[in-house]
Amino acid sequence: MHLPCIAATMEPGSVENLCVVYRSRDFLVVNKHWDVRIDSKAWWETLTLQKQLRHRFPELADPDTCYGFRFCHQLDFSTSGALCVALNKAAAGSAYRCFKDRRVTKAYLALVRGHVQESRMTISYAIGKNSTEGRTHTMCIEGTQGCENPKPSLTELVVLEHGLYAGRTHQLRVHCSALGHPIVGDQTYGQASSQEDQPFRMMLHAFYLRIPTCTECVEACTLDPFVPTLDACWSPHTLVQPLDKLVQVLRAAPDPNPTEGDPRPCSPSTPLPGPGRPPPPPAKLPETEAQRASCLKWLSEWTLEPDN
Repeated sequence: MHLPCIAATMEPGSVENLCVVYRSRDFLVVNKHWDVRIDSKAWWETLTLQKQLRHRFPELADPDTCYGFRFCHQLDFSTSGALCVALNKAAAGSAYRCFKDRRVTKAYLALVRGHVQESRMTISYAIGKNSTEGRTHTMCIEGTQGCENPKPSLTELVVLEHGLYAGRTHQLRVHCSALGHPIVGDQTYGQASSQEDQPFRMMLHAFYLRIPTCTECVEACTLDPFVPTLDACWSPHTLVQPLDKLVQVLRAAPDPNPTEGDPRPCSPSTPLPGPGRPPPPPAKLPETEAQRASCLKWLSEWTLEPDN
């Protein structure tokens, strides 16, 4: 049992309650708390993931980086779940190539409003930036007013259960809203009908992450925060598909766009790392001059964009 990590996902965020679900010599995967920013230079941001990492792992902070840590991707402020941190330049470059080549597997859990009729569907709306005045911080689907430079986006939606709840950038939030089933608690894309309908957080959680880098397969699965034992407001009544079966499907699926000759592909037979159960560190490969140059160029040019 991993009760400390369960509690950390439900309690208000603090600098001490960082939950680590995977650790190796080159990578960390943490279970980011809801309503915590990844990093910030603003003085009023009293709590960020970067500050939690500095508190827990001061020896891993890299003064050569802007925020002390190399975040391989990003999650919205309101989204919780698995987020990968590279611990050196070579690892950051290796993870970046996986994201660039679309080899990363990500799965999210969400509570959405309304009754989704199909048990499984593919959502393929292209998503672009919203240029409408007052909405420039949001995204929108192609064909709507103010949608600029829409790019192809694909979401596979699987219904796990039905129940009642009292109480590309933003891709999942935009796609679910476009279907008429906005995510519960999403104040940007799905306003509640009344204040009573607004829960304590947005119900979107990055549940599973797999990054098949050239030196190791970073694979982590977090706990489901949307269960009655953790949130008494959620009352499921019809099971459509068990979550553990979905995890089996995710783990058994081949890596997207595998790289020829990849020495360590993700293997379905390898146990998933979990809280308090880190895998043994892989053998350290020396960083080549080409890798160093490539990573330095990437780190100097790369600007983080939320990926959900």
